[in-house]
Amino acid sequence: MEHREIFRRNEADANRYAALCMRVAAVVAVLMWLLNLLGFFIVDPVLMNVAMPVGIVLFLLPTLLLRVWRKRIWLLKYVSMGCFLLGIGILAGALTIQLVLAWACPIILSCHYYAPRFTKFTLLGVIVCMLLAVYLGLLLGVWDANMMHSSQEISGLTGRLAFLRAAIEAGDNIPLRVFNFYYLPRAAVLVVIYLIGLTLSRRTHGLLRQQEAESREKERIGAELNVATQIQADMLPRIFPAFPERPEFDIYASMTPAKEVGGDFYDFFLVDDDHLAMVIADVSGKGVPAALFMVIAKTLLKNAAQTGLPPKAVLEKVNNQLCENNEAEMFVTVWLGIYEISTGKLTAANAGHEYPAIRRSGGRFELVKDRHGFVLAGMEDARYREYELELGMGDTLFLYTDGVAEAIGAANILYGTERMLATLNTAPGRCPEKLLRDVKQDIDRFVGDAPQFDDITMLAIQRKPNIQ
Repeated sequence: MEHREIFRRNEADANRYAALCMRVAAVVAVLMWLLNLLGFFIVDPVLMNVAMPVGIVLFLLPTLLLRVWRKRIWLLKYVSMGCFLLGIGILAGALTIQLVLAWACPIILSCHYYAPRFTKFTLLGVIVCMLLAVYLGLLLGVWDANMMHSSQEISGLTGRLAFLRAAIEAGDNIPLRVFNFYYLPRAAVLVVIYLIGLTLSRRTHGLLRQQEAESREKERIGAELNVATQIQADMLPRIFPAFPERPEFDIYASMTPAKEVGGDFYDFFLVDDDHLAMVIADVSGKGVPAALFMVIAKTLLKNAAQTGLPPKAVLEKVNNQLCENNEAEMFVTVWLGIYEISTGKLTAANAGHEYPAIRRSGGRFELVKDRHGFVLAGMEDARYREYELELGMGDTLFLYTDGVAEAIGAANILYGTERMLATLNTAPGRCPEKLLRDVKQDIDRFVGDAPQFDDITMLAIQRKPNIQ
């Protein structure tokens, strides 16, 4: 029999709950046994001393089976409910009147499995077992004086059989009267309880099926997002060292998305043998929409930069392209720089992005408070300004998205640019890869167990002496 994971978990929980309820029933049986010994019940002690141990063992058996049963787990509920019914039936033979309400317990308990067919089987078992217990009670149990029209105490199986035979011969068919006036009303009440429980069971069964379908859908979406994550990661340069044949510089970058896919991206590529383009960007929003917009923006930026346009012109061209049909009203902040490898001159433009940080050889990292232009896709025909920096030998440029400075730690405190600069300056002279790893580790320590709310993207480039 095939079971979905959600139903398997529910059945396992129901088995544990059934075993717990039956342990409680065993405790109640022990108390009734003690009360009978103290004279609270008028039941033959010999009968109680036989019925009670058997009933208690049956009530405790599912707890033992739960520990050792490993194969065909779906059968365990039938065995457990069979033990419950048999235990109640044996005790009801000795305590016919006192255990009338106990017959409802298996029906209610079976509803926890949320399996309508199983609940129906349980009702059938209760109806049959109660019928047998009622007539067993006529021979062994406590008589109901109102039902029998007699307060006479008759002991022993032979005496009771003789009494019943005499009553039938006298025209008082006690077994038929017990069936009509004692058994049928109680069976009708149990059917009503079953119908109520069945309604709840079917409703919850439907909810479990819906939850199962939603779970499968989530798994499908999760699998697709994993593929999207891999595709997005493959779009970014990930092989380092990126340009092993170019000893003039060392570059490294990383991106940690807040969700399966993110809106941040970085890129670097050679425009020609002497010019390296570097991009770091942050798309508004998160998740799949941001990732799709990121793909478009990254492609347009690279295509425009590879034509040899200066950073200012690249941003202006791409801005107008992104503004077309931008019904989602998304935008992207971008820092774009063209690095001249032979001279160390860097020409850059900033479209609403974070300030870069630069460290001169032998110095400390400081923010370069360049003049921001407007974000891309925010307004058509926006204009951008360029500025120039020169990287000397050993100088390092650090670029990042707002996910770094705005990482949230305990008490909703931001990581901040000051803390970021302090981390960058802890060990001057680190290579770009070590620099980025140390910053990420410091962010992780600062954030602790708090969830990551934004993508964390960083890029660093260091100019190195050209050793021939």
